[in-house]
Amino acid sequence: MTTLGSISLTVAFVVAIYTMVAGFIGARRKVPELAASARNGVILYAVLATLAVISIGYALVTRDFSLVLVANHTSRDLPLIPYTLTALWSGQSGSLLFWSWILSLYGLVVIILHRHDDLELMPYVASVIMLVQTFFAFMLAFISSPFERMLSIPPDGAGLNPILQHPAMAIHPPLLYLGFVGFTIPFAFAMAALLRGRSATGQPMNDSWIRATRRWTLIPWMFLWIGLVLGGRWAYDVLGWGGYWGWDPVENAAFMPWLVGTAFLHSVMVQERKGMLKVWNIGLVIITFALTLFGTFLTRSGVIQSVHAFAQSEIGPLFLGFVALITLASTALLFFRLDQLQNEAEFDSLLSREVLFLVNNVLFLGAAIAVLIGVVWPILSEVLTGQALTVGAPYYNLVVGVIFAGIVLLMGIIPLIGWGGATMAKLGRKLIAPLALAVGIVALAFVLGWRDPLSLIAIALLAFAFATTGTDILLAARARQKNTHENLTTALARIVERNHRRYGGYLVHLSVLIFALGVIGSRGYATDQVRALTRGEAWTVNGYTIVFEGLLPGARVGEAEVTTATLGVFEEWCDSCESRRIATLKPGISFFTRQQQQVSDPAIWHDAPFFRRDLYVIVQGWTDNFQTVSFRVFVNPLVTLVWIGAFLFVISTVLTMFPDPAEQRARERVRREAAAGALVRPSE
Repeated sequence: MTTLGSISLTVAFVVAIYTMVAGFIGARRKVPELAASARNGVILYAVLATLAVISIGYALVTRDFSLVLVANHTSRDLPLIPYTLTALWSGQSGSLLFWSWILSLYGLVVIILHRHDDLELMPYVASVIMLVQTFFAFMLAFISSPFERMLSIPPDGAGLNPILQHPAMAIHPPLLYLGFVGFTIPFAFAMAALLRGRSATGQPMNDSWIRATRRWTLIPWMFLWIGLVLGGRWAYDVLGWGGYWGWDPVENAAFMPWLVGTAFLHSVMVQERKGMLKVWNIGLVIITFALTLFGTFLTRSGVIQSVHAFAQSEIGPLFLGFVALITLASTALLFFRLDQLQNEAEFDSLLSREVLFLVNNVLFLGAAIAVLIGVVWPILSEVLTGQALTVGAPYYNLVVGVIFAGIVLLMGIIPLIGWGGATMAKLGRKLIAPLALAVGIVALAFVLGWRDPLSLIAIALLAFAFATTGTDILLAARARQKNTHENLTTALARIVERNHRRYGGYLVHLSVLIFALGVIGSRGYATDQVRALTRGEAWTVNGYTIVFEGLLPGARVGEAEVTTATLGVFEEWCDSCESRRIATLKPGISFFTRQQQQVSDPAIWHDAPFFRRDLYVIVQGWTDNFQTVSFRVFVNPLVTLVWIGAFLFVISTVLTMFPDPAEQRARERVRREAAAGALVRPSE
């Protein structure tokens, strides 16, 4: 089976090259047979990549330790589901195969769904997708094969890294890959539009690629968000430091393309509505895709560990070269087509929605650049000075935090300003109510004990943005209610149904504001205390009384020896307060003997009323007689709002993907026009 998988990767490399060339020539020379052959090549590549994945899956299930990938990332006592199968993307070669396989599935779906769409454009799309696949197929077939064999077959494998043995890590990496890889599709459509240039009838470049690209951007953008949030949840549940986001290079590698993708999703509205920002939008697509490749390079080349590790890496220099080649070539193609990307309108007023969208874009791009600087600074400093200078959380929190404050401010102002412009007087009248609400919310927060000036400013911005966005939705619903005499709930549902994109987008914004409130509360007002307790001793932390009731050492659970402490949590403590017990927590430490690695097992209690706060407890150590244990306790206010906001974000994003009636009619019209100008062989 493994031989079949290895052969399939070699054949896939040949198929990728052929499909890339056939798609380009078929589109360029108007040869329908070659264009059809390119479509079939995309399908065949998906079949071959799937065969390779099935072969690896079979090796994992049968514990074939003759393969390096299986021996290095699994063991006989590792549960098959979900952890053994996660070895597919745990190693370098397996992750590259997984990357290529997901892209093959994306390509397959694109080819099928768009088979009747712009027939001049689609062969170029197939060609660009297969250009990327050619690189990955080359790496898999000749540089970093997932079917590489061990020199000698071990009786058992090394097992999976203990901190990765968490249910979230079974789905977190695939979701990140669905996000990373999915941004190849909008890049392919943008490059296809540039490669085609003028249509067969001599018309300049149109915006058909934009209509196709928006949904293909939303899908990976949403998956990347889910992956980032699940990664945060994993960190919160497993790493034992009380937080969920630490500005780790791997987190940042996924965050950067998400930021630029967000900018594109906003600026594309300006192009659709006003025919502006055409060059800017293609540039954002190029940057987003380049950042996904760069992020994969960061996590798989060894460069994060050290420049020396990168130099020793087989794939690092090749990957960096491919990132540079793709970026330079696509940028050159963009400059080559500048004459066909002229704006159809000009900015009429600085106080207009289109200008503010551009400012919004600059801020998102600025945030991505700030994160990029933080990621590459240790690498550059090691190259220049021989010593890696790390960039810590304070830098990111300050720089990115200030930029995000500007974004939230714009989130509140933009709904008040129409396309084309607004007067200061009109804007001033619209600002009165939201600003009054913001002041009132800040006053309430102050009374409730929120005294940090930066947090109060952030609360004011969130309240302002929530007020303007919510008011816009409510006014539209009331206008419909007045005309149709429906109740308010029905009117709200109908306006969302008729315009998924606008009101789904507003719901995304409201979800982000809820998420941000959770971040402010949990990061700005968390309590962090450490204390050693003897059995029966009580300790009061931020209104909770914690009583150490005992320690159970060394229980065998799966691959680990687990030591667990038992803590009673009380609203207040006295000699006869058992009736006031509100929770029993069992934090612990797991020691994995195979890897000789210790992993914290935090205990988390969610204080239910209004999702007020989490009580988060970890064991730091104990004395030899197990009578005294050191605990670290966090009280994290409003952290549940982070997870609620993240969930609502996903639901709202899915809503925006469904075309509303007007958009559906426009798509059908474009499809008919594309079919009328279908690819035909030129007359001789």
